[in-house]
Amino acid sequence: MARRIGQLVLALLPCGAVLANTPADKALKPCGKAYYYPSKYTCYDTDFLCPVLSEGPTLRCGPDCYLPSMYSCDNGHLVYPPAPSSSTSSSPPGATCTAEATTQHLSSPPYENYFYSDCHAASQVVVTSPRPDSNLSIISPRVVVAWPAGNSGIVTYFQPESGINGTLGIQMANSSIGSPLGSYYDDSKGGNATVGVSAHLEFNSTAVLAVAILGSIRTIRDFTEGPSLLRTDVQDGLKYSVIPGGVEISRLWFDNITTTTLSLTSINQTRGSVKLDNTSVTFPAGNYTFNASFNYPQLTQLTSEEVLSTASADLITQSPMQTTALSFLSYTTKLTAGAWRFLTYFGRDSMIAALLLEPVLSEGKGGAIEAVIAGVLERINRTDGSVCHEETIGDYATWTNLQNNITDTALLCDYKMSRTMASVFPANSNLTYKQLAQINANKLITLAAPFVAPGNQTIDNLMHLKDNQIVGEWRDSTYGIGGGRIPFDVNTALVPAALRSIATLSSNGILDFNSTLVDEYAQVWEDSTLSLFEVSVSLSDAKTLLQTYTTSSGYSGLQSQADTLDSNVTFYSLALDGNNNLSKVEVMNTDTCFRLFLLNSTNDSQLTSFLNATANSIRLTFPAGLMTDVGMLVANPAYGADPIYAANWTTSAYHGTVVWSWPLAMMARGLELQLSRCSSSPAPTFCTDSAVYGNVKTAYNMLWDNIEANSAHLNTEVWSWTYGGGKFNYIDLGVLPPPPGSSPTESDIVQLWSLTFLAVKRSGGLK
Repeated sequence: MARRIGQLVLALLPCGAVLANTPADKALKPCGKAYYYPSKYTCYDTDFLCPVLSEGPTLRCGPDCYLPSMYSCDNGHLVYPPAPSSSTSSSPPGATCTAEATTQHLSSPPYENYFYSDCHAASQVVVTSPRPDSNLSIISPRVVVAWPAGNSGIVTYFQPESGINGTLGIQMANSSIGSPLGSYYDDSKGGNATVGVSAHLEFNSTAVLAVAILGSIRTIRDFTEGPSLLRTDVQDGLKYSVIPGGVEISRLWFDNITTTTLSLTSINQTRGSVKLDNTSVTFPAGNYTFNASFNYPQLTQLTSEEVLSTASADLITQSPMQTTALSFLSYTTKLTAGAWRFLTYFGRDSMIAALLLEPVLSEGKGGAIEAVIAGVLERINRTDGSVCHEETIGDYATWTNLQNNITDTALLCDYKMSRTMASVFPANSNLTYKQLAQINANKLITLAAPFVAPGNQTIDNLMHLKDNQIVGEWRDSTYGIGGGRIPFDVNTALVPAALRSIATLSSNGILDFNSTLVDEYAQVWEDSTLSLFEVSVSLSDAKTLLQTYTTSSGYSGLQSQADTLDSNVTFYSLALDGNNNLSKVEVMNTDTCFRLFLLNSTNDSQLTSFLNATANSIRLTFPAGLMTDVGMLVANPAYGADPIYAANWTTSAYHGTVVWSWPLAMMARGLELQLSRCSSSPAPTFCTDSAVYGNVKTAYNMLWDNIEANSAHLNTEVWSWTYGGGKFNYIDLGVLPPPPGSSPTESDIVQLWSLTFLAVKRSGGLK
């Protein structure tokens, strides 16, 4: 069963999501198997219609629809007259959770991350407070609230009233409310309960609220990682009001149903009162009660016990931080990618994480594996088989629809990375998971066929990015693959691995294809793609390039490591057909891990050369190779002669000379899988080549030594380095100045695929 689960995930990997046959009247929108006019009905939970009456939209309560002015809803049943209830976590039955809340505090200065989950909602709060060594052009006092439900949230930026950057500090304080977060709950208004978090927030000096954004994390990301532009249609919806001891800010979403509310009220304030001047709020130094809430339908979270298999339950006590983080990202309908910036579905992240975490994840109905596979299949585009890359939900989905003159709250999907959008579940509601998997597999086989034909093993027949797109696989930043149109990982690993999986699923009667023919397709892709990406640099040229790179890189004291080379340098380009008319994007990289992890190549000479080159790149210290004191870099541009390489892959670029956690795990596991083949019969020939086998085994152990030395950072998304004292030193990516023309990019404190070391462990037999 576990093997088939892995094959299905692999079969889905290469492609990108959704909708099909709609009525001729474009004003009609799908809701389950029905279509409706948004002016006359509201669609709930993708398949339930409630009418719009003269008084406004009606709400859903179990099998009924109601007006909150006439009824309230209690556990799926209508109550008349409306029955209000109080608004704290100690409210009467229905408001009180029977299980204890789950809390967590993770620190990555200047970011302090707090998590709170109970039976009502899951919440994250990030408090940013400048440190003495902070770059004040990037780091400013800020509070972020993020909710997985609707990918929703709040961001508030503060500045010191004195105007002197760096003098204002913010921190959360433990109190009777929580440690430091507590629950906020109010079901007195009918409809969805208002849920969120409460806390005590402390300002060390008078603070001025300069910017507030309420509604969608996507809107917040567009501001923090874009050109810092505020959307007028969002900001005009903010309502500021004075309340006893403080101020309240609220915003009605574009759906005209959901409201996000933020309030700060003083606690025994003796240094003056809160002042509201239009949209500017002044808070004297002191402590404030901080409430953040919204009334959007909530997700059902998987507990640590539910997300892990029974056999892996001991991880809860062995790795409590990681298992608590995994639970926070896991829900019955999907796994979310990362907190706080990506608290929503990303197909690529879910599938890669599931493949690496499969040994410890729960299976069966209601389990984590079901959430991953069902989440992917439900979002498949039935018209062409593409897999959804990222979903757009909540307020941002409604806003996106409005840009196209559509009044609809329906979930949208990004086909990765075409930016084409379509609504998801209703169009697929009459298809089974098996049918959706068949549609997806058919897409891949159709795309793979041209390369397989005799004499067609050429670059033109490889998999390309979609037209007019600069991203299309995991390195989804502007210069992630250097403008390349033909990615290495997709063509040399994901496509042949997916074809192998489709063949296996077909031979087991799950998919309907000729398994022998599909296996033949896979063999051609496996054997004939790698050489098209190979780069070989002579020893003399390599030493010259390293000296040139080191001199021009701007990293004071960085050694070229040229004397560590003793032969030609071989590696595999990130992509083909890159910027500046580059036929190959000659950047040494970690994407070789995909091929090690997903394929068992039977081409012995090619496998031996590939393993040896990959081992060299791991063993050698940057810039000769990928290794640093803080981890294995995902990119090394030193062997690219064009100056564009050093300019585009830097320590502050999202996919530059930085460290990502999940490639560490996949590379480690991939090397282990290849070395383990030496115990099989027949064994690959590299196993009897003592020099190559020893090189690969040494690289494996060097990598694990480095992973263990950097265990404190493994759960985060990505990190970078500075150089000093003859070594590479850890630094959070978000505190570095961004590359020219780019905005700063933060790293999530927990990332789904960065939790894969729960399952990936060092092999004692290979030490």
